[in-house]
Amino acid sequence: MSQTSFTQMIASGAAKPIPEIGIGMLGYAFMGKAHTNAFKTIPHMMYPPPAIPRLAALCGLGESQVAEAAQRYGYEAHYTDWRKMLEDERVQLFDNGGSNDIHAEPTILAAQMGKHVICEKPLARNAEEAKAMLDAVTKAGVKHMVAFNYRFVPAVRLARELIQSGKLGRIYHFRAVYLQEWLLPHYDLPFVWRMDKNLAGSGALDDLGAHTIDLARYLLGEIKTVNALTRTFVPERRLPVGEGSAKVTVDDAYAALIEFHSGVIGTIEASRFSTGNRNRNSFEINGERGSLRFDLQRLNELEIYFVDDPAETQGFRSVSVTESVHPWISNWWPHGHIIGWEHTFVHEMTHLLDCIVNDKDIAPLGATFKDGYINAVICDAILKSAETKRQVDVIA
Repeated sequence: MSQTSFTQMIASGAAKPIPEIGIGMLGYAFMGKAHTNAFKTIPHMMYPPPAIPRLAALCGLGESQVAEAAQRYGYEAHYTDWRKMLEDERVQLFDNGGSNDIHAEPTILAAQMGKHVICEKPLARNAEEAKAMLDAVTKAGVKHMVAFNYRFVPAVRLARELIQSGKLGRIYHFRAVYLQEWLLPHYDLPFVWRMDKNLAGSGALDDLGAHTIDLARYLLGEIKTVNALTRTFVPERRLPVGEGSAKVTVDDAYAALIEFHSGVIGTIEASRFSTGNRNRNSFEINGERGSLRFDLQRLNELEIYFVDDPAETQGFRSVSVTESVHPWISNWWPHGHIIGWEHTFVHEMTHLLDCIVNDKDIAPLGATFKDGYINAVICDAILKSAETKRQVDVIA
């Protein structure tokens, strides 16, 4: 069935016509695939959808590669020049899944052209660049979102609701890590763009730590100060083609002490050298009345402890966040049937489409470009702290 006929069918069965929103996607690899999968899943799983995503155009490097990807995913057109893609009148929402160095310019132009925008994290390579992007979307009046998809894990949303309800009482501690191992020497990976400061901004900090920083703010509010260390364990990497090597100009790992404006103290850490950790994104929050634990590798579970639990149930207990009363789960399977990492993007994109169609605020449940800018300010403060070996105030 074609997308058009499917749109007509779903619209005819709904109480009112469901609008289409044309998607222009920059990038067709990791995040391009994840976002496209979400757009294709929304109409039949998040029913009735706020809008039908129309896969209007895909842009990437290499004519043959992007043409193949467009055909595989089902995009109507493909481009190798993002400027030309943005000129396509079918594109109403620009989805920037490119490398960090091409986040700012295309996104700013898309906003100036009146297109809504979502940009992969980190929003920019530094706070100055992020501020220019924030200013552009604010002036244009378009909807804008940063793709911090872990806000849309049901267990994470439940954690936020428990904190907001006051059930944990006063919060004392936040500790979080995002650990991977793909840069360990035994993998013998060559130099890639993520190791170049000019392209990436920073290393493990922007790549992984940005997620942790966003979760910290999403759950507990603004960060006041940071005191950090960074480390580059392998200073040079072989070039992917030919002979020679290139200098690694970003961090392989960072660790920081943080203080929130609320008085909460915490630790945050990220590494791409954490042996045995494929993708461990986890946090723990301790309050006067209870505590929470979460690990992305068990994303359908939230560990909970309350001091007033009966004596026979004292200690952390694992809650399976798969009941229909939990966020988004009623759209999926019967309770106990787990969902996966890819579903976070479905929830995220549904929220974005709903905000566009019904003129709702992206924040506080979604991350706006203001969130992306503050995140970049914190990342810059962490790098400054590590460089100066001093505590740095976060001033956004």
